[in-house]
Amino acid sequence: MPAPAGRFTPAACYQAMKAHDIRFDGRFFVGVSSTRIYCRPICRVKLPRFENCSFYVSAAAAEAAGYRPCLKCRPELAPGFAASEASAKLAQTAARFIEDAIAGIGGAAKCDADHPLSAIAARVGVSDRHLRRIFQAEFGVSPVQYAQTHRLLLAKRLLTDTALPVAEVAFASGFSSVRRMNALFSERYGFAPTRLRHILAEAGGASAAVAENARCFTFSLAYRAPLDWPALLAFLEQRAIAGVEAVSDGRYRRILRHVRSRDGQAICSWLQVADQAHRNALQVTLSPAFAPVIAGVLSQVRRVFDVHADPWEIGAALGRLAQGSRGLRLPGAFDGFELAVRAVLGQQITVAAARTLATRFVAAFAEPIEFEVTPPFTDLSVAFPTASRVAALMPAELIRLGIVAARAQALIALAQKMVAGELDLSPAANLESSCAALQSIKGIGPWTAHYIAMRALSWPDAWPPHDAGLLKALGLPNTARGWRAAEAIAEPWRPWRSYALMHLWNSREKTA
Repeated sequence: MPAPAGRFTPAACYQAMKAHDIRFDGRFFVGVSSTRIYCRPICRVKLPRFENCSFYVSAAAAEAAGYRPCLKCRPELAPGFAASEASAKLAQTAARFIEDAIAGIGGAAKCDADHPLSAIAARVGVSDRHLRRIFQAEFGVSPVQYAQTHRLLLAKRLLTDTALPVAEVAFASGFSSVRRMNALFSERYGFAPTRLRHILAEAGGASAAVAENARCFTFSLAYRAPLDWPALLAFLEQRAIAGVEAVSDGRYRRILRHVRSRDGQAICSWLQVADQAHRNALQVTLSPAFAPVIAGVLSQVRRVFDVHADPWEIGAALGRLAQGSRGLRLPGAFDGFELAVRAVLGQQITVAAARTLATRFVAAFAEPIEFEVTPPFTDLSVAFPTASRVAALMPAELIRLGIVAARAQALIALAQKMVAGELDLSPAANLESSCAALQSIKGIGPWTAHYIAMRALSWPDAWPPHDAGLLKALGLPNTARGWRAAEAIAEPWRPWRSYALMHLWNSREKTA
């Protein structure tokens, strides 16, 4: 008898699979007993018989049941999803920490034999036992099994889409050694990683992607439609800093500094992101210089473009506010310090004025990049200044750029806290601790802290106190009474108030 997949009955899963309904992509996976292969519900292979199907809430659960990933639909490309129910949200948060650790994102605790579950549990604020229980309920496997599957699927993706040597694939996928990757790959899939490339070459399925990625790396990141790409690009373009980032021809591109967690080495190069609406995916093009940190950079792109969001779940919570614009996303940040600097510069001035100050700031303190591989554009050449660079500045150096004295001092204090390790703005940072550390800096209040957390920490429920634009959009006065009314209106929008804020800001821009 086919097994249920979380909230869905076997019959419902089978009907979704028959229809190739993209709304269910990533929400469950189907294992086929006659082939011992598991697929996404959108897979276009011949429909298996119902009695041969079993359904799983995650790829890790399917692999734990002894199934191998399909080489046609490629389960590693399925989109993630955002959960709103409390226990599911905790499990999802823990899963993000595991993924960030594998990707080398700063501050995330690993979960494997050498890095116990207690580190992850401490991050989400629950006991090991409780986390193991809710994780099993949400994903059908333990956190360690989930981490192993995530590494394997990432390795499979790099083996399929790039010509990277197997050793580089192993380390880029979060394995401590090639030997460990080979052993787990053979244990789960029944053949060595190098054999996968032979299989793909014989089938003629990977040659085009690998040939393209010989010059640069190109990947697809699936999302759940709809996605309002023009609105997302417009938001980023209005704030784009000349020399660091730009929007052109429907594409976003920028210079990115990514610090490798293994040794602290900073890799600085270029990337480009475009929408592939016909595939419900983003096309991400990376410089070959990012080869050692591909997983980390792709993880950053997912956060910045809010790939994991479920617009239907969020839209249902927001009701009429989201009608006609369900595809609106919550733009993230490539770097927490950079976003914090921008937020301080933008206090109580227009977006255009803040962009002007940020451009002057970068022109004064950024260092030009020497590219190992020339980017396909010529207008970007610098990376945003580091915290250590800003921490060493004198207030007068900022004031001469037109930055008021109080904000100049706040920027330097912010940078000094980052350098001293007293402030964590990485995606895995604790929300309450980060907001408290931000507000301990003179010149950074609750509004700025909420805005930074919303974008740098991808906080979906931010509600910046006394936001003037928010109050105007709701037709309320900028008073204590008006704010209390706004909070009451927003209560049904939890835990998606950040998205409500984006809709309200967007509605003002449309009517301006």
